[in-house]
Amino acid sequence: MPSGKSSGGGGGKGTPMTPSAASGIQAGQAKSGGDMSSGGFAARAQAAGARNENTGHQSYGHSQNQGGGGDGRK
Repeated sequence: MPSGKSSGGGGGKGTPMTPSAASGIQAGQAKSGGDMSSGGFAARAQAAGARNENTGHQSYGHSQNQGGGGDGRK
């Protein structure tokens, strides 16, 4: 019988969690009344985002400096 816990998860594969993605997950969980405990999904997402940022893993198209360097004029 299933234990009720999902055995899914990326296992280190796919796109790494970013702090901004974790923030969106937390906001969604808070708005929907989801589990905001320290062991909940939002907390695990935040930890993964922080861990990935600290180890230099970033998802495609995400960087610390996203400025174009220009002043916006043509």
